[in-house]
Amino acid sequence: MITVCEIEIFIYEANCLKDKRRILKSIIEKLKSKYNITIAETDYNEKWNRSLLTFAAVSNSGNFSDKIINQVLRKIENDNRIEVIKREIYRY
Repeated sequence: MITVCEIEIFIYEANCLKDKRRILKSIIEKLKSKYNITIAETDYNEKWNRSLLTFAAVSNSGNFSDKIINQVLRKIENDNRIEVIKREIYRY
């Protein structure tokens, strides 16, 4: 089972692309190491205060991959540097 999540975020602390990339790198690296997920910025690459992050968890149990995605979402939503504007979850 593969669970994929796309989230559109607004980045409060970014005043330029350099700030945005620093914040996203911090978020992405922490999530990758803690949850063993695949994650990347997939849209709004040139907007300094907005991003679309896509991440996925793969498991032989759909419940387990869903659980990982939900833990990642909670972690992201609790980051005070950003706001989640929209999210979509897909299961394959």
